[in-house]
Amino acid sequence: MIRILSLIVAIVLLCLGQANAQEPTEAQPQLETSPLVVVSGETRHGFTVELADEFEEIRAGLMFRTELADDAGMLFDLGSPRPAAFWMKNTILPLDMLFLDTDGEVLAIAKNTVPGSLRRVDPGVPVRAVLEVNAGLSDSLGLSAGDRVEHAIFVDGGG
Repeated sequence: MIRILSLIVAIVLLCLGQANAQEPTEAQPQLETSPLVVVSGETRHGFTVELADEFEEIRAGLMFRTELADDAGMLFDLGSPRPAAFWMKNTILPLDMLFLDTDGEVLAIAKNTVPGSLRRVDPGVPVRAVLEVNAGLSDSLGLSAGDRVEHAIFVDGGG
């Protein structure tokens, strides 16, 4: 009986180990960076962002990252406006998410998203892109819906 229980425990531990091995446990590789400016009223806030525009890059996002500079972020280029719902699974850092239209206008901001949460963060409208920055940054910079993001993806439909 003890051997059977030991065998069952060993099998369960092996299965758990294999399940965990399928998910990355380290930070995703840094993507190519580019400049981005958020215009809020008369104030311009400069950032250096990583651009995620391929499926796997968008899926991985900022998962497993342990730090993000205050003037850094990740810009998710969805290509064309579409419904977008993000979650924080495997994301260690709390983030603010700015949801953007085809011209870079901020349509909505999800503030202080919860690390590890499976709750869907959804602006309720189709968006072209999503900018993720450190949590609290949108409040400290006074960002709000109606502000504008300047980046190459918004120039002549760029990308």
